[in-house]
Amino acid sequence: MALIQHTNIQVRFDQQADNSTHYVLPFIESTHVIDATTRVMEVGCSEGGVLRPFLERGCTCLGVDLEQNRIDNANRLLADEVAKGKATFVCQNIYEAAFVARYEHSFDIIILKDVIEHVPEQEKFIPHLMRFLKPGGQIFFGFPPWYMPFGGHQQVCAGKLTSKLPYYHILPRPLYLGFLKMMGESPTTIRTLAEIWDTSITIGQFEKYVKRAGLKVIHKQHYLINPIYKFKFGLQPRKQAAFVGYIPFLRNFITTCVYYTVAPL
Repeated sequence: MALIQHTNIQVRFDQQADNSTHYVLPFIESTHVIDATTRVMEVGCSEGGVLRPFLERGCTCLGVDLEQNRIDNANRLLADEVAKGKATFVCQNIYEAAFVARYEHSFDIIILKDVIEHVPEQEKFIPHLMRFLKPGGQIFFGFPPWYMPFGGHQQVCAGKLTSKLPYYHILPRPLYLGFLKMMGESPTTIRTLAEIWDTSITIGQFEKYVKRAGLKVIHKQHYLINPIYKFKFGLQPRKQAAFVGYIPFLRNFITTCVYYTVAPL
């Protein structure tokens, strides 16, 4: 069944902020200074929870999302930071010429947390992000690889079986969508999961796109148990055994989350 964070905005915001405080920010900070001089952009910011610990450090932050209701929620939940001019939230496509003109070469850190797997034409999108980096800047990606047990985001389903059954999202598209329909999932849910099926990304594909974009991996961490799963499933985070990363077939199916920071060569 759908989890509480899928419908409760405050719960989702608090979970985003907690995960960012304990995992995302420390990971980024291991390779880049985070202080009051740091300018941060989050693409696909949702309600802005990921940015809260960066704002607490004094960073100046921009959150951008394609859904106006999420931007409205971010402006409400982080109203004090917005009023002080430390946080800005905009509903805009980062490909738009006006957005590029305003924010080109503006950020030390760009964050994409659970976003890249939703983006079409990833091979085009990743190099586009470089336009917004300052010299010495880095891009953070955190995402669930496609072949992991819940890589299809099927936990958003309403059904007890469809929301908890692992791996069935890797069925051929017609069989997958047909199964969801047969199990009574709503047209909206099926459409959402179909879009994720279409934009799925594996660890190998991501690393290939990064290399082709002229970026290098600065730091990476693979997780056997995704840190956010302590909220979703009551599981304690666990890092993936290092040797698993050298076995592509195995890592694809048992790595539930990956963190990367990348930078221009």
